[in-house]
Amino acid sequence: MDSPKLPRLRVSAETGPDALVAFIFGAADAVPSAVDCALLAGPPVEAWCAQGDHYAVRIVEATEAGGDIEAATEQAYRRLLAETRPSAHPYLLRIWNYFADINAGEGDHERYRRFCVGRAAAVDEMFNQVPPAATAIGADGAPARLQVVALCAKAPAIALENPRQTPAWRYPREHGPVSPGFSRGAVLDADTATPRLLASGTASIVGHVSRHVGDFAAQLRESLDNLAALLEQGRQATGRGFPLAGCESLRVYLRRPDDLAAAQAILATSGIDTGRVSYLRGDVCRRELDVELEGVFAAS
Repeated sequence: MDSPKLPRLRVSAETGPDALVAFIFGAADAVPSAVDCALLAGPPVEAWCAQGDHYAVRIVEATEAGGDIEAATEQAYRRLLAETRPSAHPYLLRIWNYFADINAGEGDHERYRRFCVGRAAAVDEMFNQVPPAATAIGADGAPARLQVVALCAKAPAIALENPRQTPAWRYPREHGPVSPGFSRGAVLDADTATPRLLASGTASIVGHVSRHVGDFAAQLRESLDNLAALLEQGRQATGRGFPLAGCESLRVYLRRPDDLAAAQAILATSGIDTGRVSYLRGDVCRRELDVELEGVFAAS
């Protein structure tokens, strides 16, 4: 009998010789490769580790000349694809984007909308069919650079959408001249003994409409409902359960640090191990929303 395949990717609170990348939260000027989001509570490091050579991580940074996030994004994504597509790891599975003042500017001049325009100008057809799971967060500091972290692999993941939400790449025109290019989640290693589900940035959005504006607690609960619905989609796609209790890592981005205590109280009743939760200061890409979640979930 063949031995079961081993999991290829895991998340650890500790770095090690097999770590692909360690997400360290704080000022990147002080700690190289740190994410420019202040840590409010929880583990200070999230390390992504792999067995074998199935995965690779690429980190691309682009300087904003005169605060031009659109040009910086196009430059970063062109470079990312130029490095990734000819490599042994041509598939983009999960992407994190961090840049300051994400909500600055009005209407189509908002920096997040310009980011989406720049990304769309750079990506190829393979990127869009279907887009990778992703998060875009407004980091601390003044506009200066875009940080892009991409998890790549030798084979594609299973892309997931959430039945409670309109696919982001099908958002109507009211959300900007170009729809955001990301899927709601991805299942990795579906053919192994321990697949993992990576949830994209998840906020209080039903359909394509922001919900519970001005009510932080209701927004967080709606976000958790969206997360639960996504995990159910993972079960339907793979036949394996992805319970909240199987959370290996959860990031909670808070627009206002004063909401930390309320967030901790709600997460304490969610079924997620509170020792796996990191709370970060970060702006959600929709200015009317105050909290966003993303995480990694192991199969039961």
